[in-house]
Amino acid sequence: MSAKKRPLRWVRLDNAAKIYPAARRRNWSNVFRQSVTLYEEVDVDVLKSALDVTVKRFPSIAARLRKGVFWYYLQQVEKAPKIKNEYSFPLSFMSREETRKCAFRVIAYRERIAVEFFHSLTDGTGAMVFLKSLTAEYLEQKHGITIPAEFGVLDRKQKPQAEELEDCFPKNKGSVPLSRKDTDAWRLSGEVQTDGFLNLTCFQIPVKDTLDLAHKYNCTLTVFLSAVMMQALLNLQKEKNPNVKKQKRIKVLIPVNLRTLFPSNTLRNFAMYTVPEVDPRLGEYTFEEICKVIYHKMGAEITQKHMSGMIATNVNDEENPFVRVIPLPIKNMVMKAIFDSVGERKSCLTLSNLGHVKLPEIMYKYVKRMDFILGVQAAAPYNCGVLSYKDTVYINFIRNIRDAELERHFYAVLHEMGLEVTVESNKRWEV
Repeated sequence: MSAKKRPLRWVRLDNAAKIYPAARRRNWSNVFRQSVTLYEEVDVDVLKSALDVTVKRFPSIAARLRKGVFWYYLQQVEKAPKIKNEYSFPLSFMSREETRKCAFRVIAYRERIAVEFFHSLTDGTGAMVFLKSLTAEYLEQKHGITIPAEFGVLDRKQKPQAEELEDCFPKNKGSVPLSRKDTDAWRLSGEVQTDGFLNLTCFQIPVKDTLDLAHKYNCTLTVFLSAVMMQALLNLQKEKNPNVKKQKRIKVLIPVNLRTLFPSNTLRNFAMYTVPEVDPRLGEYTFEEICKVIYHKMGAEITQKHMSGMIATNVNDEENPFVRVIPLPIKNMVMKAIFDSVGERKSCLTLSNLGHVKLPEIMYKYVKRMDFILGVQAAAPYNCGVLSYKDTVYINFIRNIRDAELERHFYAVLHEMGLEVTVESNKRWEV
């Protein structure tokens, strides 16, 4: 007699994840990518075996999106998905049909292992734990080594822990919700790629030199790169519209990993954001002034008190007894309208920095580089994902328009700072 199958786990979407199924549309899905590049070509058969083992350890990430009467939920996949081949560009559209079967992809290309996640599954921190653990399992099987469970690598033989599956938003909400009211930002625009092609440009700069410059301006790497981005946006808007009176606010959305404020081991979404801004109508900003604006904005808002108030705003809506009993199709319409009106209109783009990625020591001789790529916004053409690995900062711009105007200005600011910049692109040549 065959052994009885263990029922598949399911979890409700966490508070942050609920907006993503509602906000998606026919030509846009909120998907992001993390990848490792090895020093050797990927053995797809070994990777498949490693994935078979790893998915059992991550029931809330190795999952598919299911529709209930009142809310969506995640159900653990019965088996690992097939390893996919690389497309001509990253983060191709993830359809509703695909997320219903499996809401993440594993892609092998030459020396690279990439995983693309629908954002309802997890955030950048949880995704990195999954990628590190998958890579560790792959290397153990491929090379017969033993990798310790540290620096975000989880023991694949261990059962999933309850705290990893927790929605941490409700228990950390404050008593006073904060208002969602905010001003609109300048919107980038351009000729959209009609076939859905996404242009990827990666800037590589030395960690040490960049940190030295950041310390010169008394700020962190995240503040420094956000200031470079704001300077580039200011320069681009001025180029497109020299009339200062008609220029709009430059605002960059910076995600905040709430695990640094509210200790947690959750692998679900657990992040909020802060949105520094400068208003060019007030006059010219020096780079030092931009750094100070961002530094003080982040200092004032990345606190337990402020973030708990932001959490309360979202959680109170979810816990409203009237909202809870509204059928899902109507909820989706309402949430999509909220997302379109107070979501992406309030910033030019997102700059998300995962920080310096650390691995167990034995993995460094196998892993050459790592990358983090955000998808473009629903109604805006750009986004930017950042991480540091070994001695290099990798800054990945993605856009769905033809011209690389923002990248050109971003490069110019870095070059003027005296930084050594290496640029890679998947630009395709058209005739």
